[in-house]
Amino acid sequence: MNLTHLDEKDRPKMVDVSDKDQTTRVAVASGIIEMSQDAYSAIVSEKTKKGPVLQTAVIAAIMGTKKTSDLIPMCHPLNLSGINCDVDELPDLPGFKLTVTAKLSGQTCVEMEALTGTSVGLLTIYDMVKAIDKGMVIRHVQLEEKSGGKSGDFSRKG
Repeated sequence: MNLTHLDEKDRPKMVDVSDKDQTTRVAVASGIIEMSQDAYSAIVSEKTKKGPVLQTAVIAAIMGTKKTSDLIPMCHPLNLSGINCDVDELPDLPGFKLTVTAKLSGQTCVEMEALTGTSVGLLTIYDMVKAIDKGMVIRHVQLEEKSGGKSGDFSRKG
């Protein structure tokens, strides 16, 4: 199998997507942050010293999604048409699940953007409550589904 980010001399390159068709492409990624009950309670009651944690995490996730090509060397700068973030409370864990959906009409998909946005959003939650709980765990950052493009659709659900 040939890796597309290497040229004929095994040097790194950004893939040329100019011959690909423009199609609607959507990617959904999610991740979980697990924390102590004290940290969870502080977030849901909005009693943290740094402000509204979940709202800040959503803004950070959007920014991370938009800045992916600045962080991941071989990602193309993309003209995203939409970004949606959802945060689910997981009181039994305790923790939160962050889901990011990225969409565009273009020549390359948005999996990396959704994954990066998810990671940045979860890291923002960690940053904002680390004074309460340094033992938080970020896990299961994963692509849930994608549609569009030459490689076809993917869904973790089956």
